[in-house]
Amino acid sequence: MFAPDHPFWSLKAEIIARTGHFYYADKDDVLWDRVRRRLAALRLADVEAYVRLLDDPEAGAREWRRLEGEVTVGETYFLRYVEQFAALRNTILPELIARNGSTRRLRIWSAGCATGAEPYSVAILVAELLGDRIADWRITILGTDINEIALEAAREANFGAWALRSLSAEQRRSWFVPEGKGWRLRPRYRSLVRYQYGNLLDLLGPTAPLDLTDFDLILCRNVLIYFHPEAMNAVVGALALRLSEAGWLLVGHAEPNPGFEAHVRVVALPGATAYRRRGPNDEATTTLRQWSPPQMEDISAPPAAPIGISVLPAIQIPRPSTPPPPQQETPAGLDEIRLLADLGRFAEAARHCQAVLARTPSEPAAHFYLGLVAQAQGRLDQAEEALRRAVYLDETFLLAQYHLGLVRLERGQEAAGRRALAAAGRAAANLSPTTPLCEGDGLTAGDLRELARLQLERRPKA
Repeated sequence: MFAPDHPFWSLKAEIIARTGHFYYADKDDVLWDRVRRRLAALRLADVEAYVRLLDDPEAGAREWRRLEGEVTVGETYFLRYVEQFAALRNTILPELIARNGSTRRLRIWSAGCATGAEPYSVAILVAELLGDRIADWRITILGTDINEIALEAAREANFGAWALRSLSAEQRRSWFVPEGKGWRLRPRYRSLVRYQYGNLLDLLGPTAPLDLTDFDLILCRNVLIYFHPEAMNAVVGALALRLSEAGWLLVGHAEPNPGFEAHVRVVALPGATAYRRRGPNDEATTTLRQWSPPQMEDISAPPAAPIGISVLPAIQIPRPSTPPPPQQETPAGLDEIRLLADLGRFAEAARHCQAVLARTPSEPAAHFYLGLVAQAQGRLDQAEEALRRAVYLDETFLLAQYHLGLVRLERGQEAAGRRALAAAGRAAANLSPTTPLCEGDGLTAGDLRELARLQLERRPKA
């Protein structure tokens, strides 16, 4: 086992300091698995050698980028959270287009964009709303992320079934062109988006990028949830300062925090909560608070803060009494399965699903993810069977019911697919619209009801 003075602990503290991912504070086994992958890729024997590489003046910066990418892979798919995209289509973007009609300029930032599904989804909405007028507009849609591998994939704009799982067949045909085993976004949408490396924590110090300013809309969804609450509020304050007058901010469904109202004002939209920059006459005003790296308990000399990040009160990271041994394979759980699927490592994800099911064969979520992974691999018969088992084990598992309907439709079983979608929609309608769904990553009953309705409307009855 790692000794108290093992370099893994100081490396963990610096990873959290650089990325803001307080998520790893009590997940040493998961973090160790990420670090171990880099050791294997570099053929390094131990953490000590890896730390020396990270400290190297020339090679260290390049390896830090790779390690940051390894620990910050995020879930992403097109039109994620349908209620928020309905708010964008029906309220936010039309208002911005009308307000900016004289300048014909629109600036949008997707912070933490992962492999690009979010900014490309926004680009599709903007293009459809402007129509032929888009040629007269200056459109900037910027995607930033700390994961450079994800950014490379975003620029390619070639997506598999996993990222398109919420779209109808009609939407796939309209927005994408089949290419290889996936679908490539059409050029008219790709051309609206550009990508660059960006760490949200860089906004909190004196070296913050000067070009990140005056945005009409900022989306920072399902990024803040991994941060410590103090860092979360500090980042929202920094984002507020980068909005244009009365600009809009969207965060993930699970991320709204009363502390945000010190920087932005809440706007309630149908099925969604949005924020706008406060005006000069509003009582609360935004001030930039700065973030310092968390400090490990019992470490006498914690790592220095990254350049440009300064001090808030120290945040202690708990250390478990039994840290993971450095050479023991850590069994993967559901979080690991999702991360593998996000990376496109479907065969590994399927093996981990089977490993979970070998231990707990009646776990509905493991069957659910096995079904989604099989669907992404094109094994629709296995996908249907796995999703059917998830629904059988938990009849309230509405997302499993919804995806079972999609798989059946994809297999040409129109009547059975429609029945499954209708059943999921009816069950969702019996819940409060804000009820979060099992394995929905913030998706609510209202979102699912709308998704089911859209799918059924796009498919005429047989």
